Amino acid sequence: MSRVVITGLGAVTPLGNDTETFLNGIFNEKMGIKPITKFDASETGITVAGQVDGFDPAQRVGKRDARKMDLFSQYAVDAADQALENAGLKSAEGSENPTTVQDPTRFGVILGNGIGGLTTIQDQVIKMHDKGPQRVSPLFVPESIPNMVSGNVSLRFGAKGVNYTIVTACASATNAIGEAFWRVQSGKADVMLTGGAEATVNEIGIAGFAALTALSKEEDPAQASKPFDKNRHGFVLGEGSGILVIESLEHAQARGAHILAELVGYGSSSDAYHMTSPSPDGEGAARAMLDALQDANLPAEKISYINAHGTATGANDSGEAHAIATVFGENTLPVSSTKGMTGHLLGAAGAIEALISVGALVRGELPVNVGNDEQDEDTKVINLVTTATKKQVPEYVLSANYGFGGHNAAVIFKKWHEEV
Repeated sequence: MSRVVITGLGAVTPLGNDTETFLNGIFNEKMGIKPITKFDASETGITVAGQVDGFDPAQRVGKRDARKMDLFSQYAVDAADQALENAGLKSAEGSENPTTVQDPTRFGVILGNGIGGLTTIQDQVIKMHDKGPQRVSPLFVPESIPNMVSGNVSLRFGAKGVNYTIVTACASATNAIGEAFWRVQSGKADVMLTGGAEATVNEIGIAGFAALTALSKEEDPAQASKPFDKNRHGFVLGEGSGILVIESLEHAQARGAHILAELVGYGSSSDAYHMTSPSPDGEGAARAMLDALQDANLPAEKISYINAHGTATGANDSGEAHAIATVFGENTLPVSSTKGMTGHLLGAAGAIEALISVGALVRGELPVNVGNDEQDEDTKVINLVTTATKKQVPEYVLSANYGFGGHNAAVIFKKWHEEV
């Protein structure tokens, strides 16, 4: 069994399109939620989103390739490029191979995505309706199917090992990170690109979640996403991508890599309760966290901080708070949701929250639970991180996410200590 370390991070987010800008925003309580400007959302009743701004596909991905990809794939390819650069695995420009990974058959990609190429689907359905089926693009299917997020990343960077996309709604990226972790831990891969991507801030995405009455209708971005708050009123849709380079400790040390953190545990479970609602007592979520602890061979008291799913919906926040209390005891460790700053990135939520978890370990501080003005009585079984309590140095961080369909997933990261 190999130890698994994280050596590179990449980000395209509502708070910035590189990892440093993103994490600086998170740890300085900046707001990535903003008025929707990509389209006129007035008829949906929704006015704000965690929208990615300043992303030029032609510049970030290349004009030719960008034309063959939906936005969710573009986000992932760019974030993966950043992560490989950060890890010191990108080849010099003009090289025959895109990376310096010596055995591409042991270099894989496992990513998470929730809905696929929703912008492409929307645009092509409109085109078929207006101009007839003969006008549908031949790229419609390969641009829109969810697996192309990992497919496009594999193609771009010559990763010839395992290559697949996990679709477990809002748990997708966390499941992907966990499965990639196990792949490296078992010795079946040397290097993996993992994380997730989502691009659903468009007419049909906003309209669909609005029809579920899941979205916040608040117009003030600072009050729109309020995880664990008494007056929370739904989540804010977000978009973007987070990518991690993970590799075996042996592989990282052999090439002199700078190690950011260690991945030590993964757990997953199912509620088998309801199509869209989590189990009210958080039983399934608790089992996923317990599973991750067991996988890491850690007692619960070793966890220093939890990055919670915390969507700012009534059902999630209550059930999740009780799940945490079940596993760790009431009010025993700091907890925060960062969706008050980013919105909810669906299948990519666990990806950017993994980056935040690693950021907490590297920076030696915790992200604040932005958006909480008055904690809901039903969630007071957990201690939320505030500006007064954020200066804590974590040793182990657990990040958890849950999705429609009863999916639950959790991963555990450990602070890296240079070995003498």
